Amino acid sequence: MTAEVQQIDRLSQRAGLAHVWEKVGAGQRLSGDDARDLLVSSDLIAVGALADHVRRRMVGDDVFFISNRHINHTNVCRNRCLFCAFSHDDGDADAFTLSVDEVLDKARETLTGGITEIHIVGGEHPDLPFDYYLEMMRGLKELAPEVHIQAFTASEIAHLARISGRPVVEVLTELKAAGLGSLPGGGAEVFSGRVRDLICERKISGSEWLEVMRAAHGVGLKSNATILYGHVETPEELADHMLRLRELQDETGGFNAFIPLSFQPANTGLSELPGPTGFDDLKMLAVGRLMLDNFRHIKAFWINVGLKLAQVSLSFGVNDLDGTVVEEKISHAAGVDTGQELSRSELVRVIRGAGRVPVERDTLYNVIRRYDVGVPV
Repeated sequence: MTAEVQQIDRLSQRAGLAHVWEKVGAGQRLSGDDARDLLVSSDLIAVGALADHVRRRMVGDDVFFISNRHINHTNVCRNRCLFCAFSHDDGDADAFTLSVDEVLDKARETLTGGITEIHIVGGEHPDLPFDYYLEMMRGLKELAPEVHIQAFTASEIAHLARISGRPVVEVLTELKAAGLGSLPGGGAEVFSGRVRDLICERKISGSEWLEVMRAAHGVGLKSNATILYGHVETPEELADHMLRLRELQDETGGFNAFIPLSFQPANTGLSELPGPTGFDDLKMLAVGRLMLDNFRHIKAFWINVGLKLAQVSLSFGVNDLDGTVVEEKISHAAGVDTGQELSRSELVRVIRGAGRVPVERDTLYNVIRRYDVGVPV
């Protein structure tokens, strides 16, 4: 028995998680009850040690990041979810909708920096036609044919199907032909109907979100998956969400990464809630690594949890820190005080500082450049 295994054995015994460690050590799949036990545990060090063991066994010491540019094309949204500080009604003083040319101008600003991904999400605008989105994709692909376009959450795709009168598969196929390369993971929130009735009653259901992702994977579009935690959900509902993601991944293999998103209450319809703590953030990332045994990549979105905590999360199962981002509006509207942009050199410094190997990737996790010890940035 190695020193690491002995230590985890002691920690899991202390935390009352020996039954979980027995499965983890044997490489067995965890259950929903196991997830609940991990989520309610107050022994963060034990949970983290279990997740770090799985991370090391599954993906080693490489930590990925991407050179990307976020663009939010509109904050006008029919859903007006209570947890969201970004959305507005059309005509509000702070409402905005970019023209396709303005989207292209924002993309053009950062092309000289060597970005490999343009990431686009926005509100579900009730009046923008489907042709607007197709024109956007075609324009971006013509502007930068070598840059991958990751755009539109599953909820946005369902919205485009609704306004266009087309089936979801047809919408996805047309967007792909126009230049769409993959989908982000947003809009999942928590799949529980009880939760969605409370915080996002106008948004598609959890089952519909999964169906859109199934369709996306079916037409050859990879995607990410998210969970929004720290508001009105229960541990059991978080566990159910992860189990349902794991089931779809078993079926399609189409998810690239799991991204837990920490609820930010400021300026939202749920501003009376305290929001999650750093303890909660690290535990959610760790449990994601332990439960989603068929997801290779667990991402800490540094914009959301802060760069320092994101660095710490590399010892809690995480192997991806997202990327340079350049401009992010959704989390910042809800009061996060992180920056909106990081340089490659800063990402490399942070990852190296955690004793890991920085690896620049593209959207689909193809390696662009490794920054092994001694390799200059």
